[in-house]
Amino acid sequence: MTLYEEQTAFLGEWGPFQRLIFILLSLSSVPNGYVGMAMVFLADIPPHHCKLPHLNSSYGNLDLNLSIPPEEVKGETILSRCHRYKEVNVSNGRFGNETESCLDGWDFSKERYDTTIVTEWNLVCDDAWKAPFTATVFFLGVLTGSFISGVISDRYGRKLVLFATMAVQTIFSLVQAASNSWEMFCVLYFLVGMGEITNYCSAFVLGCEILSKSTRASFAFIGLSLCYAIGYIFLPLFAYYIRTWRILLIALSIPGFLYIPMWWYIPESPRWLLSQGRVEEAEAIIRAAAKMNGVTPPEVIFKQSDCDQLLAKDDQASQVQYSWTDLFKTTNIRNITILSIIIWIVISMTYYGLSLSTPNMDGDPYLNCLIAAGSEVVGYSLIWFISRHTSRRITLTSSLLLCGTLLLLIKFIPEDLKALTLTLIMTGKSGVTGAFAFLYLYATELFPTVVRNMGLGTACMASRIGSLFSPYIAYIGTYNRILPYILMGGITIAVGGLSLLLPETKDQELPELISQVKPLKWFIIAITYFGLSLNTPNMNEDLYLSCLPFAVKEVVASVGVWLVFKVVP
Repeated sequence: MTLYEEQTAFLGEWGPFQRLIFILLSLSSVPNGYVGMAMVFLADIPPHHCKLPHLNSSYGNLDLNLSIPPEEVKGETILSRCHRYKEVNVSNGRFGNETESCLDGWDFSKERYDTTIVTEWNLVCDDAWKAPFTATVFFLGVLTGSFISGVISDRYGRKLVLFATMAVQTIFSLVQAASNSWEMFCVLYFLVGMGEITNYCSAFVLGCEILSKSTRASFAFIGLSLCYAIGYIFLPLFAYYIRTWRILLIALSIPGFLYIPMWWYIPESPRWLLSQGRVEEAEAIIRAAAKMNGVTPPEVIFKQSDCDQLLAKDDQASQVQYSWTDLFKTTNIRNITILSIIIWIVISMTYYGLSLSTPNMDGDPYLNCLIAAGSEVVGYSLIWFISRHTSRRITLTSSLLLCGTLLLLIKFIPEDLKALTLTLIMTGKSGVTGAFAFLYLYATELFPTVVRNMGLGTACMASRIGSLFSPYIAYIGTYNRILPYILMGGITIAVGGLSLLLPETKDQELPELISQVKPLKWFIIAITYFGLSLNTPNMNEDLYLSCLPFAVKEVVASVGVWLVFKVVP
């Protein structure tokens, strides 16, 4: 128990004050759920074809078959989306066999959407790359926010940064709705991404510093994560009734103003105030908390001498400088760092790839998105329960193998069994969602105290790199429905097997120094493993069929490795 925890132990662990902080900080993550996933509907691509000025027709007119060539997409024959036949006789409306691009623009179906940014700025055909790149810009903002969130939070305080970045997210989302160009939309979306991750991280740190040790895991899994999922659930409900992207964006932004009154109920972190030498402010917050909890505080809670001693320790600690290179200093921590980066990249890519793929799934996209959001609630709840009763390695590995195996099985499901396909996808998404949330806890236990923040920060930034690729994996689904699931399933199973190489940390003392980091066993397995797995396309069989035995092999091999770990000391 630290000195701060000893001095504030009289508050209790779960009084009215702690419950209020738990609830308010958890609710602050609700907007993050729908802001981060809004591109599912804002940038969806409706059915479209070349505009034909000589035809006074709406989408689906039978005359279009004479002027637009067919093409096959996802096994279906549809009108070409990017070409039309050249007219050979304008007066008679006759067409030849030669084709040309859509010189007069496009006609978009309004069956599902009135407008999206795709229909607004014609982000199709030669400009089709811009739609997934828009989501990539958002994730670039998230990556940038991951760099700066810790720095500005340590300098200016948790509370100020939390509310300032919530304001950035809300205000720039509103301004984004008035964008007059795709370029302006992207710049603003970058800023929204920065605000989204920074306020999430600030709320996480603030909650961990105010709440007791026994409550922090529940705050991370049940509080922040579940409220994020609730925000995700709101997204398809808003989008179903609002089919115009500008109005939808305004509707999603306005709830951000409801958080203004929270400024007067959420205090600054007393720990941070003490670290800045602001003893009186920290003591005033603790006394207010004691009054709310109905307990009597001691006459003196924090002594100035204790604060001076803490600051002196900070000065001494600052003389021992640790940098990012220390994450690769020894063999043990280097292996942990590299393996963590790989796992975080893949899990992030699979999680966001599945989330952004809901418009490409069979069935109604609004219902699919709602089910996907509901699967997150299941994932967070199950991972919280499982992590309390099983080891860290088994928890992570089982979640990843479940997700990857189910995604690979989609290839062998008949097309008419759409409900079964959707069930496999959503069950797999629950697995990777739980694994994503679990990684934060696991990473804090793997890295030593002296570089724990840097280690966790490096892993988080690696996950943002994975999210940069996810829009393009989802975009592949507009042309081939199965391939994204084959890609995500294969690499998820791969890292599921690799995750067994991580050391066990449950109910064990956290490492303080770099020399105390636990080693990996059988690390050479990873090299052989990747060599065999990446050789799958070179087999003299169907690529997809070759992946299934490899997936089964993963399960068998993982169990075998687990048994070796149990036998070999």
